[in-house]
Amino acid sequence: MAQLTGLSQAFLSMMESGNRRLTNIDKIVEFLTGLAVPAELVPLPLPRAPLSTQQESLAQFAGDADPTLPWTTARMVAALDTAVGGSAMKRRRFLTASGVALTAFVNQWDRAEAEPLHRAAKGSQLTQELLDSLQRTTDGLRTMDASSGSGPLTELGNTHLKFLRHLMDHTSYDMAMGRRLAAIVADTATQTGWFAFDSGKREQTLGYLYTALRAAKASGDIRLGAGALSYIAIHAYSTEAPHHAVTAAQTAREKVRKLGTPALEAMLLTRQARGHAKLGERQAALAALGRAAELCAQGRSEHDPEWLYWINEGEIHGQTGSCHLDLGDPRNAITNFTKAREALNPGDHRTRGLFLSRAATAHFTNGEFEAGSATAHEALNLADQLQSARLNDHVDAMLGHLRPVTNNPYAQGVLERAADAAETRSRT
Repeated sequence: MAQLTGLSQAFLSMMESGNRRLTNIDKIVEFLTGLAVPAELVPLPLPRAPLSTQQESLAQFAGDADPTLPWTTARMVAALDTAVGGSAMKRRRFLTASGVALTAFVNQWDRAEAEPLHRAAKGSQLTQELLDSLQRTTDGLRTMDASSGSGPLTELGNTHLKFLRHLMDHTSYDMAMGRRLAAIVADTATQTGWFAFDSGKREQTLGYLYTALRAAKASGDIRLGAGALSYIAIHAYSTEAPHHAVTAAQTAREKVRKLGTPALEAMLLTRQARGHAKLGERQAALAALGRAAELCAQGRSEHDPEWLYWINEGEIHGQTGSCHLDLGDPRNAITNFTKAREALNPGDHRTRGLFLSRAATAHFTNGEFEAGSATAHEALNLADQLQSARLNDHVDAMLGHLRPVTNNPYAQGVLERAADAAETRSRT
């Protein structure tokens, strides 16, 4: 029930015993939606009109693609249309119902049956060679993001999605080709959603990721849906909704458990652990991290997706350090960040920058200003080179721990360096 509703097991237990009550109307609607309770069976404690407005907002998102309706090809295409060209108004409408939408999308991806993507148009025949080239484009954008940051990649990903959308209507293909086209759409939409999030365009992120869920369902590839859910989890624990991160990651894990994909499941466990840590659920977070480390040690299998090339021991250590930092344990955070530094992929510059900024924060929290300042300067070096709003946010959070410190030369050195860099950027 915790997985379905987004409420913690402890809170549900207190509700069951009568010690706590669910009074927030958004949480009530989310609770009922997660359990798929027909609205007419429950007298909701609010007028009908506001609830209808919220449901209307959800239905208007992604071209009237209500996630509770059948997952047809038409609704997948409508979701893609809104993601690549929808108005800001539609996105704002959706955000008013995002908690309900997330629960509904996650649950329907898990349970719904998708209509096969099959089209026989008068246009030219879609070929494997073209599909190979389109996949290489998506892979290239992914590699650029890891090494240089999101920068202009959101627009590039959006343009790529528009071309994929064009192919859906203006080429002919059989069921196998259609599924592969949908898979490339799912992969590209997931990456573009991530680009939007990393570049600070969070109002666009979920539209791409929900489109990716629909396209993944049409492709028949569970792993792509799990990938989209992993980024939904990041969005959730980064935007003060960590219970949604746990729900998304757990749902994805349940679907891939029998596929023999240890690397994929390990990655999902780190997302789940971050949600638990943000909620203060120490035991659950450490258990998830321990299992992630075990699976990572098994190595990749032939069934693990190629797009998950970056998961390794360094990523596990870095996420473990991040959880310890969220749990108020800077000493263990420092230990794990040190291990992460030694094991990360050399080309994952943004990930290295993120972990360095968190490691510096852990040092400062622990009163270790000399070690923290050395690490902070490394993080600032990478932030100067990369185009990542998310990394800049982490650096700002790191600097926030230093601004109250007025009599430490190491702290002042970092702050002066950051101020000089900010002045240089403003001039250019």
